[in-house]
Formats: sequence, structure tokens, C-alpha cells
Amino acid sequence: MQKIEPIIGGSPEAQSADLKTENIATLKALFPELLTERIVDGKAETAINVDVLKQLVGDTTASDAEEKYGLNWHGKRRARQIALTPSTGTLRPCPEESVDWNTTQNLMIEGDNLEVLKLLQKSYAGKVKLIYIDPPYNTGKDFVYPDNFQDNIKNYLELTGQVEDGAKLTSNTEASGRFHSDWLSMMYPRLKLARGLVSDDGVICISIADMELANLKHVCEDVFGSESYKGTIVRTTGQTTGQDSGGLGSSFDYMLLYSKNADIELSGLPLDDSDLERYQDSDARGRYALWQLRKSGSNDRRTDRPNMFFAIQDPDGNDVHPIGPTGYESRWRFDPKGYARLKSEDFIVWKKRPRPGSGEEWWPYVKTYLEGRTKRASPLWADLPGSKKASIDLRALMNEDVFDNPKPVDLILRILQILPGGGEAPLVLDFFAGSGTTAQAVLAANAADGGNRRYILIQLPEPLDPENKDQKTAADFCEKLGNPRTIAELTKERLRRAAAKVKADNPMFSGDTGFRVFKLDTSNIRAWSPDRDDLEGSLLANIEHIQPGRSDTDVLYELLLKLGLDLCVPIEARQIAGKSVHSIAGGVLMACLEPRIAVTEAEALALGMADWRKEQAPAGETTAVFRDSAFENDVAKSNLAAILEQHGVAQVRSL
Repeated sequence: MQKIEPIIGGSPEAQSADLKTENIATLKALFPELLTERIVDGKAETAINVDVLKQLVGDTTASDAEEKYGLNWHGKRRARQIALTPSTGTLRPCPEESVDWNTTQNLMIEGDNLEVLKLLQKSYAGKVKLIYIDPPYNTGKDFVYPDNFQDNIKNYLELTGQVEDGAKLTSNTEASGRFHSDWLSMMYPRLKLARGLVSDDGVICISIADMELANLKHVCEDVFGSESYKGTIVRTTGQTTGQDSGGLGSSFDYMLLYSKNADIELSGLPLDDSDLERYQDSDARGRYALWQLRKSGSNDRRTDRPNMFFAIQDPDGNDVHPIGPTGYESRWRFDPKGYARLKSEDFIVWKKRPRPGSGEEWWPYVKTYLEGRTKRASPLWADLPGSKKASIDLRALMNEDVFDNPKPVDLILRILQILPGGGEAPLVLDFFAGSGTTAQAVLAANAADGGNRRYILIQLPEPLDPENKDQKTAADFCEKLGNPRTIAELTKERLRRAAAKVKADNPMFSGDTGFRVFKLDTSNIRAWSPDRDDLEGSLLANIEHIQPGRSDTDVLYELLLKLGLDLCVPIEARQIAGKSVHSIAGGVLMACLEPRIAVTEAEALALGMADWRKEQAPAGETTAVFRDSAFENDVAKSNLAAILEQHGVAQVRSL
């Protein structure tokens, strides 16, 4: 007979993806001989036999860690472990703070991005086309990490002032003996988790100042691999800082670009006016420019591609070889077969040019048509608006100077332009959301080309202190709106105003400009935590496994997260046998969270749910979830489970 399995604190469904366990399972599937057991505190634990691993990779020599190339710092091992530790938290929905809750596909999440990135692993692994982040620069003044950044949800709630316990947010000051180590330990686990979210054709772009540029590059190559490095973009900020330092001032920001897959290619940028000047000629195919048939630049010698060094005949019947300007043997852009095709299709044009020494000679060119042409992006982005323009634009939008040095919208728009092509509804993630520039750029890009990009923003609700002169304007701004004084509130207000601006600037645009708000919190599923001095009271208190004060909607969205469903999937509700039943993602998940299910109601409820599932015809298996405390007795529970199993619902769980 079908048994209803409970979901309790510690169950896989009650926490985020367990990356450590998944890594061990992958190793076991590939190399079962690697795994062994060891006894720790009287318990058996899985361990890796390092000697066997060395044999499998053909390395029987000892490794000298001190001489290994790479970046190490105090705390790196702990930072790596933190990334593998599952989160037991959840994201609670806040429809009242959202815009177009019922239809939007965008997310704004308040919380510590380390915990939130863990919670997103099941639902969004391998689905994010672009991660753009502008993390706190390691200046000694900016917020970098909480006092104990690797701590649990309870610590996060204390740090952000949501519960009283004296904890505080800190800055990583230059007086700290571990100035660089602390910053790297903050970044490393977040980047490890971020990599798991990037799609196979996706990229991550990280803004950084020169102080940590070299260190960050080493960390990224550790996480993404050196072969996935796509380049460093240099952006002119339009202002010079550090002029009184005694050295050179700084007028640049940098962006490191890495891909998930080393083989992907970035898209080109549209041609500008200076490029278009080359396309002066035209024929039936359209406008074209002439490029010389000889390869120039790197890899242009005969030895690079010997099959592309051959003779072709000019209009006078003379043989012409690809000879470089200093007389060396070069090569054509095409092999003989490719050249023959181009010639037969009228792509080859011969023109006279001065012959070295005296006279003229024929030289071949190939037609390159304008339609669909792009150009490879330069690493120097000096033509974009600087930080001052970005600040002016944001002040005009918010009517106050509530953010310092926001990134220009045009910067994110250009990053979106160079993303590898392909894919539907590209998902863009920014887990240091700050002023929300990334979201505004996504909306502007969709309005410009009719795209359907989605965004996920994550922002810590860092408290704003009205007594701090640097934060007073922002704190007062929140106060005037009647909102809590936090940076996350500023982000949400920017999203609302940016959406209104995009719609006003593009009256024909009918795309998604809303967002769903979620907030990080402790799990809705109560963990067993007995009071040793009152075991009887503890037993009675834990009959109900749902935390007090949590709604059915809270529980539903935790189920979505823990079962790996998108937080924006459609949810339908229907009354069945007098009970409220929810169907998520077209019947992939069905939940009845009513407080009581009697023996006499179980059959009608189960049959009604089975009929609704059949009506929706989900592509995969269906999981059905109920409150464990709702069943009148074991008979009601077993009858309901048996009927559902008979109708194809094999996964029945209780909370």
C-alpha cells in the first residue's frame, strides 16, 4: 500500500540543493573505486581515496601545495565548504510589494545573496544566460560582508535588523590584517554557486576596480577555468579618482568576462557610422564593401595554412600568389574550393593597385555584404556614458540622490548585445543588485527589440542610518514612501519607476514590466528541536510541522523551490470535495494544505485530484502534498494515498 512520506526538517525537500552530495554521487558513478569510508565521532562518513585518484589521472607523485600555481589565501578552504553547505531557508512571497504579480516573470529577492543563490540551485541550475554583478569594491569603506558572513538564516535576520540581537553589518577596513583574504572569502562561495546557475551558452560579467582585479581574475579562473576567459572590458568612468595618492589616478572600471562553455562565441555589435562608410558599392544582393582576398593580421603566413597558398589567375591570365607587403609568402582567406565557389557566384572583384617598385598590378578582393554584418566588440568601451551621466539620469528618475556611482544603463545594454546568440526568454541575474540598473536595462532592451528577457535581482536589505550623513538622503527617501529604511527598498522603488519610464518612452510596448518580490526567511517547515526539560510539551508543539504564522502561499512557494520549479510557474486553485487544492505548473505539483481531512472526505478528495490531474495531462510525474496533521487518522491518510497511487500519482508527501 502507498505510504505518505513526510517532509521534515533535514529532508532533501526541506533544504536547497546539496552540492556536496551531488558531487560525491557524480564521482561514484564515474569512479566507484574512489570512494571509501572513515569513522568520525563514531559515525561512518564517505571519503575520497586520494591515492586512487592520483592513479586514475596518471599522477603518482606527491603534490607540493606551496608551489602550486594559483591564488591561495587564509580562509579559502572554509569558503569552498560554505558553498557546498545546503541552505535550510526559504523565500517568502510578498504580492503586496510586487508589480503585476499574477503575470510577471521577473523576480526581486531580498536577502543575503549567499543563501539565496543556494536556494535557487534546484529551480534555476543551468538556466541563466547572463550573470552581471557589481560587487562591493574592496575600498575599506564599502559594505563587504556581515560579521560572520557564512552563518545561517538566523544570523542574517539579526544582521539586517529583522530580529533584535545586537549583530551588525561591517566593512572590511584596510586596518584588518586579512583585508584581501576577507574580501576573497566573501566572493569565492558566491562565484562557485553562480557557476551552477549559468547556462551552457551563458556568461558571467563582473565589474571590479583595479585593487582586486588581479585577485578576482585568479578566483574566476579557479571557478570557471582559464579556458573560459573571454576578456577584460575596460570602461572609462568619465572622472578621475585618486589624484592625490602620489601615483597615477584612476579613470577606469574593469569587467571580467567568463563563459560556462569555453567554446561559445560572443555576438558582434552593430556597425556604426564609420563602419557603414565602407559599404558604398551595391548590386542585386545589396550594399557591400571590398576586403582584400589575402589574409592579413595574425596567422597570415603560408606556414599557418599551407592549403590556402595557391595561384589564381588575374583578368590578364597571369598567376597571382598571396604575397605579403614585405615579400613574404602569405595565404588567401579561402582554400581552392572556397575560392572557386566565390568566383562562380560573382563575389570576387579585381582592381588595379600600384606595383611595388613601379607600374600597376591586378589584386583580388571579395565582396562582403552589409546585411547582418556585425563587428567584434573592442575591450575598450570609451564611447558609453560615464558615471556622472548615470548619476544624473538616476537622480531624474528618483528625484533624489539616493545611490552613489550607479552603473549606466547603456553599459548593461551593451553586455546584453554581445551575449552568445540563441535561446528563448534569456534569464539575467544580478545578485548584487544595488540600484537596479540591470533590471532597467533588461526592460529597455525588450522594449527596443521586442525581446522577452527576464531578470532576477538579489539585494541585501542593508539598513540605512538617518544619522549617517552619507545615508540620510536615502533613509529619508524611504521614510517619505512609508517603507523600511533599507537599500532593498530603494531597489524596488527604482524598478517601479523604471517600468513606468520604459512604458512612457515606448507607448507601443506591451511586454512584461512587473516583478515578484520574495524575502529570505527561515523555512516554513519546522525542524525537530526539543526542549530537554519539557519533552512532553515539545511533542505536543511539534504535532503541527508548519511554522506558526506561515500561510499556505508561503508553503506553496517553498515547495516550488525545494522541488526545483520556477518561482513564476502558473498556480491554479480549485475547490474539490469542499477543500482548496492548488495545481502548480500544470499538475506537476498538487497541494492541499487544508487543516483537516476526515476519513469520509479522503476518497472524494483523492478522486477529484486525480481527475484534475488527468485533465491537465502533465508531461512528467506528479507530486501531491498534504499537511500531515490534517488527516483525521491513519485510515484517512492511507486511503487517500492508495487512491492517488491507483490513478498514477506515486509521489505523495506530507508536511
